[in-house]
Amino acid sequence: MELIELADRLWRGEDPGHATAPLGPGAPLGEVTDGVAFLPNFANCSIVDTGDGLVMVDTGSALTAERVFSEVRAWRPARLSHAVFSHGHIDHVFGVGPFDEEAAERGWPRPTVVAHTLVPRRFERYVLTAGYNAVINRRQFGVEGLEWPLEYRYPDETYESTTFFDVGDDRFELRHEKGETDDATVTWLPVRRVLFTGDLFIWNSPNAGNPQKVQRYPQEWAEALRRMAALDAEYLLPGHGLPVFGAARVRQALTETAEYLEHLVAATLEVMNAGGRLDDALHSVRAPAHLAGRPYLQPYYDEPEFIVRNVWRLYGGWWDGNPSHLRPAPERRLARELSALAGGAGALAERALALVEGGEEETGRLAGHLAETAWLAAPEDPGVADARRRVFATLADRATSTMSRGVFRHAAREAARGASGESERP
Repeated sequence: MELIELADRLWRGEDPGHATAPLGPGAPLGEVTDGVAFLPNFANCSIVDTGDGLVMVDTGSALTAERVFSEVRAWRPARLSHAVFSHGHIDHVFGVGPFDEEAAERGWPRPTVVAHTLVPRRFERYVLTAGYNAVINRRQFGVEGLEWPLEYRYPDETYESTTFFDVGDDRFELRHEKGETDDATVTWLPVRRVLFTGDLFIWNSPNAGNPQKVQRYPQEWAEALRRMAALDAEYLLPGHGLPVFGAARVRQALTETAEYLEHLVAATLEVMNAGGRLDDALHSVRAPAHLAGRPYLQPYYDEPEFIVRNVWRLYGGWWDGNPSHLRPAPERRLARELSALAGGAGALAERALALVEGGEEETGRLAGHLAETAWLAAPEDPGVADARRRVFATLADRATSTMSRGVFRHAAREAARGASGESERP
């Protein structure tokens, strides 16, 4: 099926599978307009043939680098002149290597990599926290053997606010924005009216609340989306998901995503300014009802509730307003006390199973609390561990987002090891 037809089906909500998961290695490169190609990937790659060399916006991950190189070379033989990193996430910045090697072999100048000045700092932080990043990404994506990289292809040129470069007759205008990351670059090709958004648009509820990652910036993100909408682009090439074709659709996607974020920020701040707790915000703030059905705002990856948490963290710090959480007791000590009052960890585990079997959202949340408390109190009890496994496996099956499924499935796998006698004490 042609790229334009696939994108149209996704826009109409007829093909949600292309929003919930990468298209996979079989998805071919396609042209969105003359001389501009789009390669669906775990993180997408966009390529422009300027007539005087190719320019890529994002280059893919280490796992897809050879495939990206082969696809590009099957499309055009010209040398890669420039590559723009839309931000420093590792699924976007590890595809330059084969082009560097090609340049060395053929006596060409090495491709010039352009990125915001904070991208090198991100790479330095990634090296500093490599172990932690390996752990959280194994958990989030369920890849047990994932190892975090320690070596990176650093940019050749960086900029602070805005910059541009010319290749052939094309001018590439770059602007720094904050959103999912603090190092984001929006690339605009004005003559061709092509907008490269990176992960500022991903065909999902914006990744502005990821529970295991560093601070996101939802208000600044909304402002960036409105600036992009004002460009009146004809083609939007995103960091994940399929392109958006047509100026009206591009404008709608960007402005409604901005409205979505603005609403969550304003509603959370209203609770904070009234003296409420984080818990009040979590259970009262909802995404705008009139945008709930938009195919590009579904909670398949992140969730509005997590965005609320990130707003709280950004404006209010880490304390949630509950005085017992300011200097809490050790989790296991509290769990043992509560289990004793409830008649033992087994009683809590049984109640957790009964609650999760009810199938309701609220009782499922309660089941998670009770199953975890029981396991913290008696991690070596196979029956408790098995109840924990069943509860979190059920919650994972019901979850809509990658974030929730990853955490819940990790807990279920951890509990399964405990039920078989392989558990380590938490």
